[in-house]
Amino acid sequence: MTSHTAHAGTERTNVQKATLAVGAVFLLVGILGFIPGVTTNYDQLSFASHHSEALLLGVFQVSILHNIVHLLFGIGGIALARTRGSARNYLLWGGVIYLVLWIYGLVIDHDSDMNFVPLNDADNWLHLVLGIGMVALALLLTRRTHHTTRAEATP
Repeated sequence: MTSHTAHAGTERTNVQKATLAVGAVFLLVGILGFIPGVTTNYDQLSFASHHSEALLLGVFQVSILHNIVHLLFGIGGIALARTRGSARNYLLWGGVIYLVLWIYGLVIDHDSDMNFVPLNDADNWLHLVLGIGMVALALLLTRRTHHTTRAEATP
């Protein structure tokens, strides 16, 4: 007979589950960026710079540096999913980073040395969606809802 009782305090919160999922996706994306076929023009993958013509899924411009950032972001998400507070911070501040990266991608010339990651238009708009989504998850999954009735509020 198998017991299905959960140990107190070991069940993950929703924000921890979301962080784990986001981290896993980033880890997967980082790995896929190194797989020929999934990444088109793989033979043109450079360490960094706008000269990397490799495209993840044929759409998103990547480089070795870009893939490493995804891998590290994924490992970070998985590690920080251990506690509610660190999971929230990962999503919140990671989302802020992606929003800053979105703005950066909009203002730089994609054919200049400032585009060292590298980024293309598809990356930029994905960064906007990621940033908004991660911040929203952090805030929505950790908000406190206190419903006080009039009878409880009156001494």
